[in-house]
Amino acid sequence: MSPRKRTDTGALPAPVSPERHAALHGPLLSWYDRNKRDLPWRRTRDPYAIWLSEVMLQQTQVATVIPYWERFLTRFPTVKALASAPLDDVLSGWKGLGYYSRARNLHRAAQEVVERFGGKLPSKAEELLSLPGFGRYTSGAVASIAFGEEAPIVDGNVARVLSRLFEVEGLPGDRDREATLWALASALVKGERPGDFNQALMEHGATVCRPESPLCLLCPVRDGCIAFKKGRVDELPPAKVRAAPRKLFLALAVWPHAGSLLFARRADKGLFGGLWELPAVEVEEDTSEAEATERLATALGAPLTLVGTMDSVRRQLTHRDLTLRLLRVTGDKRPTKSAAFQELRWCTPQEAEALGMSTAMQRALDAALGHGVMGGDAAPAEPAKKKTAGRTARKAAGR
Repeated sequence: MSPRKRTDTGALPAPVSPERHAALHGPLLSWYDRNKRDLPWRRTRDPYAIWLSEVMLQQTQVATVIPYWERFLTRFPTVKALASAPLDDVLSGWKGLGYYSRARNLHRAAQEVVERFGGKLPSKAEELLSLPGFGRYTSGAVASIAFGEEAPIVDGNVARVLSRLFEVEGLPGDRDREATLWALASALVKGERPGDFNQALMEHGATVCRPESPLCLLCPVRDGCIAFKKGRVDELPPAKVRAAPRKLFLALAVWPHAGSLLFARRADKGLFGGLWELPAVEVEEDTSEAEATERLATALGAPLTLVGTMDSVRRQLTHRDLTLRLLRVTGDKRPTKSAAFQELRWCTPQEAEALGMSTAMQRALDAALGHGVMGGDAAPAEPAKKKTAGRTARKAAGR
């Protein structure tokens, strides 16, 4: 069993009087009943389907999630079906959603639910917290929405609503601020229909109490909002200062042979953890093609010859400005394993469609195929001077 995760909200009391609770709880529920969006996971009582929606909605827009949620449930309709599926199949079903650690944790949690709970999700937030990928928010959401437990939730939308209603100061992530928000959420969720109340808070934050241009005139609890009374709605919560995305350059080996390409599966941790790719190594912006080929050869444990280059692929990630440099290579030794990667596999482009691959790497593969690396009629790779990666690669290949 996983170690118990911390659930306390600090020493702060919940500053909600019975009168204030009644003035917020009932009106928000009534507003939700009239105005909630018709979302597919709101039409089911299946705890697994609700859990899946909560995981997919983390860091992802609702409109994007809906078709993924529907396809994923068709492919893996039950916890047991998900638990018994190969991880590659799960990652393939997640392809395009990003933040793939969510899919890996979902898979691991499903296996634990089968092993420890007979394939049924536990109904209490405290038990859910022991599962991989279940933080306090996800546990509270599943326990309240699927099972009716009075379990609180605080996500970005809820934090914004509560910050304005109660004039909660502090930057996102501040310990005292987070403790205050959880104490408020814990007090407010008590009463009828806790799952619907939690969804009301989230829905209100998503559609009315928005980060910019909030629709205060449509707010059902405007009279009880301290920020509105004081003219501080635009100030609360203060915007979190985000660091500029870090530039990251990866060199990718595009190695065709007999109708197939070489693919590698990355280590579980780090960027694109556990996903498949055209084998990649980190380089610097000014790394030469020859040196990049050398590093790829070392990672693959096989001498490489640089055949040509292709246009780089650029992707903007949340925290990184990513540049993928595509190097067409070849070699006499075709590796099937390497210490730098979990797994190597030679696949046709059609077989690669079933691999769990990030959107960035899929774009790189599409670009390589568009350059005709499989012998088609598309534009060829730009030729390069034929050069075998140096002695580091030869030494690695001889181990």
